[in-house]
Order: sequence, then C-alpha cells, then structure tokens
Amino acid sequence: MEIMTIRHSAVNNAGLLLAAALFIGTASASASETPAPTATDDGEARMIVEKADQVRFPADGFQVDVTVTSVDREQKADIRKYRVLAKGNTNSVVMVVEPASDRGQIMLMKGRDLWVFMPEVSQPIRLALSQRLTGQVANGDLARANFTGDYNPRLLRSEKVDGDDHYVLELTGIDRSVTYQKVLYWVRAKDYAPTKAEFYSLSNRLLKTCRYENYKTMEGKRRPARLVMEDALRGGEQSVLEYTGMKSRDLPDKVFTKDYLKKLE
Repeated sequence: MEIMTIRHSAVNNAGLLLAAALFIGTASASASETPAPTATDDGEARMIVEKADQVRFPADGFQVDVTVTSVDREQKADIRKYRVLAKGNTNSVVMVVEPASDRGQIMLMKGRDLWVFMPEVSQPIRLALSQRLTGQVANGDLARANFTGDYNPRLLRSEKVDGDDHYVLELTGIDRSVTYQKVLYWVRAKDYAPTKAEFYSLSNRLLKTCRYENYKTMEGKRRPARLVMEDALRGGEQSVLEYTGMKSRDLPDKVFTKDYLKKLE
C-alpha cells in the first residue's frame, strides 16, 4: 500500500499533511453572464453543490492515490505522493508515500478535527484544515472530500464558459474551522461537473484559484483526475494534484480512529 508526503517545514509549523481532497475546476477566463438558472432558493443551491461533490468523489468508502507536484517562481519542482482513505465527508486518513523519509506520517480527520501522527512523536499533533500541507495545497484540500458539510451556498448567477452554461455559486464557511472562509464555485449546468473555484480569506482576499481538469471515468463516473491550484498572491507558484487508482473500499468506522492508525500499511 502506498502512503503520502509532507515537507519537514510543515512539521515545524504544525502544518503537515493530510488529504483527500477537494478537486476544483477548469474554466476559461472568458465567460458571458446570463440571468441565474432556475435555482430558486438556498435548497436548490445546496442540491447543485451536493451533485458536484458526487462528481468529484464517491459517497461511500474509497481509496485514491494523489501525486502533488509543486513549482515555485524559480520553477523548482517538489513531488510528493499520498494515499487517501475516505468515507463520506467527515472521515479520512492521509498517508505519506513519498518521500521515503516521511513515510509513517499519517493524518486523521474526524468531523473537522484533524491530527497528524509521526513515528518519532508519541502524541498526535492537532492541525487546522487551512494550514499548508505542501505548495499551494492546504490540509483540507486533501482531507475534506466535498464542500457540502462546510459551506452555506448561494446561487449568484449563470455564465457561459467554453460554450456551456455554468452555475456560479458563493460558498460561505459555516465557521472559522473550515479550509477557506469563502469560495466562488463554477459548476457546469448540464452534468454538475465542477470546473473552477476561487478561494478567499476571512478579509475577502483572493488566496488561490483552482481548476478541475482531465475528466476520466473512475469508479463508474466521469471525475476530474487533475486539480491545478495557483497562488493568487505570488504569481508563478502552483501545485498540480493528479488522482489515480481510485477504487471503492469497505472502510469500517474503526479505521478512522487514533488506535487503528498504527495498523495501516
């Protein structure tokens, strides 16, 4: 079984790993606005977000391998690999596969509580979903499988993107523990496929943009197999997440407990 990675600098700032991941979109910058589609209330907006979540990941237990390639402004590349086990939106485990020096580091998410376990440390370290894992990737980008449980959605408008009608939604965090305080989210109307997202801070500052790309059939559904995250504050810095080996797994609740983690291989 593979396992996933975190840079040692993340250990120093208590902002290590984890995962599961948010996938987020691929839409062109040019889009013509049209009146909002027939989503008439917050319940309809929530339905759109739920369907987009179902496109990204299976609702039941699954496993997926994630390779994260981060490039800085000097075009230096850093490659890290993880394995994510997830069940619903509230249970996930992220294991470091590469680099080999970080193997044995595991992140556990229960609800919105997140811990990292390291072989050389006897007690788990509490982390925030918003802390950086590696490059442009936050812990919550891997650990949280969807948006539904963390955000209150509102439909803003519709736009034409690459000839397709898209819903444009504003997602507001239900509290300060979520990965991002606000998200603008583009979802294709005909099939609820997410194509793009913008992530904002509490002060409404744009932090990073995200695109969903390379849709492939995984576990019976067309899903984005690549996520491209770009820093909105420091141009030229980006992280690309490649998802492979997705498969359904029977994951009993005991897998997502602190006592069970040492049994994972």
